[in-house]
Amino acid sequence: MKPSSSALFDGVLARGEVATAVGDDAWLTAMLQVEATLAQVQAFSGLIPQADADAIAGCARPEHFDAADLGARAAASGNPVVPLVERLRALAGPAGPSVHLGATSQDILDTAGMLVAAQALRPLLADLAACADQAARLAREHRDTRMVGRTLLRQAAPTTFGLKAAGWLTGLDAARRRLEQVRRERLAVQFGGAAGTLAPFGDDGPDVVESLATLLGLAEPVVPWHTERTRVAELAGALGGAAGTVAKIARDLTLMAQDEVDEASVAAGPSATAPDRKPIAAVCALGSAASAPGLVADLLAAMAHEHERAAGAWHAEWRPLRELLVCTGSAASWLRAALERLLVHPDVMRANLARATTASGTADDAADAAGVLVDRALQAHTKSP
Repeated sequence: MKPSSSALFDGVLARGEVATAVGDDAWLTAMLQVEATLAQVQAFSGLIPQADADAIAGCARPEHFDAADLGARAAASGNPVVPLVERLRALAGPAGPSVHLGATSQDILDTAGMLVAAQALRPLLADLAACADQAARLAREHRDTRMVGRTLLRQAAPTTFGLKAAGWLTGLDAARRRLEQVRRERLAVQFGGAAGTLAPFGDDGPDVVESLATLLGLAEPVVPWHTERTRVAELAGALGGAAGTVAKIARDLTLMAQDEVDEASVAAGPSATAPDRKPIAAVCALGSAASAPGLVADLLAAMAHEHERAAGAWHAEWRPLRELLVCTGSAASWLRAALERLLVHPDVMRANLARATTASGTADDAADAAGVLVDRALQAHTKSP
């Protein structure tokens, strides 16, 4: 699974830690972890000798494998697990027949995908949480900062910047909660064997799945989900929702930074000149998030798997899933940078409001009403996990 990365563009479109967490090395490590853990579980169940499981674990190390070579050899079988298992069996010597016992390639790759996603969600969720905290700070500090409200890109009734930031906050908290729920409940181990029946294990099959899920830290499915792809769809939907939330905030920041508006700007970085207040971080967040809807659609379109094993739809998931994690992670990382360096211009907000309306009482009434809503958003944020 060669990464679709670019040294030229990744500085903008693959910012943060998520891109590394879903790279080839991460996938290789995850696949080997699944194979080694499966062997240990089978040894616990008396299905293979413990010595074989220990030998497999000793050989299932990334340094013994070349991801590029596995990817090239995958063309013969249609997936990289087959050459990986061949190599692992050769390394394991006498323990080779115990490698991958009763498993099918999709068991290993799907489970590895869940492990990779779980790992990638950690920095993504951390960035979303940091963004939410920044939005909460802005809402608190500007609870009563009056500004022009805008609907259909035109001036409307007065509002407050605190309420605008509170809207950002509730969206970020909702996106984060949904991703947390998916990570906790829907990232599940995959193990069913050739046709998803667990037939090679007889009555021990469910126990093997339970133990494998426990040791890998993944959810235990009721039945194998080889062609029932709602888990992938839910992950895609949650990532798409997070990307959309980030994009909305970034869009607001770019609009507020326009010269004729000038209600917010970004503090100049160490390499920027003092007058340079271009919203680069917000622009890059928008650029990163823009790929998410199409990638979500690709994953939803790939849900129609035939019978007990898909003829191509499974393969069609691999790149969109990884790229969706990368673009959403990059967008969240960029937004965090934008919010942490955001400069709010209350004086400009007041001046714009004064030009827009002479009804100061209306602005005061709006601020009072908005303050109640800001307080509610902040209270809900403190209760967020």
